[in-house]
Amino acid sequence: MTDAPDSAITLTDKAAEKIGELLGSQAEADQQALRVAVRGGGCSGFQYALAFDQPKDDDNVFEVDGVAVIVDKVSMQFVFGSEVDYVEGLQGAGFQVNNPNVVAACGCGSSFQVKDDADAEPAVA
Repeated sequence: MTDAPDSAITLTDKAAEKIGELLGSQAEADQQALRVAVRGGGCSGFQYALAFDQPKDDDNVFEVDGVAVIVDKVSMQFVFGSEVDYVEGLQGAGFQVNNPNVVAACGCGSSFQVKDDADAEPAVA
């Protein structure tokens, strides 16, 4: 387990509050943390995976506003500098990742593309 800089991922006050609330209802909550990961897939190439999990040996682990956050080494390059927010709207409520590394996102809002991918792939008309 390694420590990442505090600026790697930030949480809004609302997200930190909601995560604390959700963790409080989990069994073994003291051993759980919010895992922020990136997986291949979706219309734009990548999608976020947020879940409660236990840290693994090679994870980056840090604390944000009293909430433990885990990011694996591969995902860190895609989410560094991101902010996790909790939003409530007409289409429901959920966590949203505001990522400064994103250059394109799909209309559904659940997948994204980062600059290196945008340079490597031709644009689809």
